[in-house]
Amino acid sequence: MSLRNSLLRAWFARRERAIDRFRQHPLLTQERMFRRLLHRGASTAFGREFGLGTVRTVEQFQTQVPTFGYERFKPYIERMRSGERDVTFPGRVTLFARSSGTTSDRSKYIPVTRESLWWNHTLGMRDVAAVYAANYPRSKVLDGKTLTLGGSCTREGETLVGDLSALLIHETTFWSGWFRAPKIATAILADFDAKCEAICRECVGERITAFAGVPSWNLALMRRVLEYTGKSNLLEVWPHLEMFAHGGVEFTPYRRSFEELIPSAGMHYMETYNASEGFFALADDPSRSDMLLMLDYGTFFEFRHGEQIVPLEGVECGKVYALLITSNNGLWRYEIGDTVEFTSTNPYRIRFAGRTRQYINVFGEELIVDNAEAALQAACRATGAVVSEYSVAPCYMSLRERGAHEWIVEFERRPDDMERFEATLDEQLRAVNSDYDAKRRTTLERQHLTEVAPGLFLAWMRARGKNKVPRLSNDRRVAEDVLAFAAGWGGSMQTKER
Repeated sequence: MSLRNSLLRAWFARRERAIDRFRQHPLLTQERMFRRLLHRGASTAFGREFGLGTVRTVEQFQTQVPTFGYERFKPYIERMRSGERDVTFPGRVTLFARSSGTTSDRSKYIPVTRESLWWNHTLGMRDVAAVYAANYPRSKVLDGKTLTLGGSCTREGETLVGDLSALLIHETTFWSGWFRAPKIATAILADFDAKCEAICRECVGERITAFAGVPSWNLALMRRVLEYTGKSNLLEVWPHLEMFAHGGVEFTPYRRSFEELIPSAGMHYMETYNASEGFFALADDPSRSDMLLMLDYGTFFEFRHGEQIVPLEGVECGKVYALLITSNNGLWRYEIGDTVEFTSTNPYRIRFAGRTRQYINVFGEELIVDNAEAALQAACRATGAVVSEYSVAPCYMSLRERGAHEWIVEFERRPDDMERFEATLDEQLRAVNSDYDAKRRTTLERQHLTEVAPGLFLAWMRARGKNKVPRLSNDRRVAEDVLAFAAGWGGSMQTKER
């Protein structure tokens, strides 16, 4: 074991003890976060407006402070972007994570304070390494570097704006080069093709032991690495590769592709929940498929189920909640648009359940991402298929036709029997969602499948400035845009006739 590995493991052991403390005392930890945030926010403009200095209990906090979505919180963010100090958190905010937009804006700008940069996002990244080292004591992942595929960022006056990954890479320059590749300038290149080429030149000779990021973009990079090197799998390029820390989207559709690229029983996949609004959870137990909710990162959590909003002590296993946060990045009772399901309350563990707006309920079927993922996984198992990307939208009823769902699917490996794939998909959707099953017997036809050419969704994301493919849409705007792009892109497209 190298000296660097030994020193890092000593620090990680201390951090593991801290994680154990909040596992054992979750409500006390959240109480401390709540008190600290109230103290930090009381003297801000937001704090004076809502009387944070007078708040003594969570119930009083919920009475005095309304809940916010982006549109309602946007005026405070605009004041921060204009340079005003002490708006919702002490000091001036000079970093903004840009993410997918709302109905009225192309982009959202999420404030990233210096406190949240170091004691939320960066601590979360370090905890990934700490937890992994504890789970695999003989691992040599710390003897090498993590290949990080970041986004891009730009200066807008005195502020730095861009993808969260690029902000983190840019702001941790003094130490990150010891553990991370490629070089800073390469990692934040805006042009994806140029970035891939530069990474290939810089990193094929490095000792890469791990990589991290969104699965779809990393998959595209890894394929480019194989083209560049002429190798048949990534272990021939990086023989010490052993871990992929992934997040941002459900990993299931990508797992088979990664296992083929990295054919090793010693390769480990670790899920993280790191959004623009904060680092919230990570998979701490390799035997489980859920994540530990990280309670000491400067975030006070609330959870909405229907109209009821509860703090941590009020949640129940098996229920899906919309996530609200009050945090050290200056967001107060902010609903981030994600839903989670609790799988355990001792300790508190969650799994990502989807977006609050990613569902289809045009016909009363209430189809959510969980349902779609489970059915798709079953269809792939039954037919040997591997799906790269997909998006689902409604097909509206007409005078002569019933409604349906259109699945726009990009296969990495086509099913050995397409009819069986579609039939299994339908059967499983009906099995996991009783509302869908009921509508299938009355108003809905079996889904229609539109197959698009390999690489289409990645090209569409690049053209539209997106990091993720919307899985479910309650209207046809995304679907029509994808199909129009496919027609102009020149890839083949096959649609089953209605």
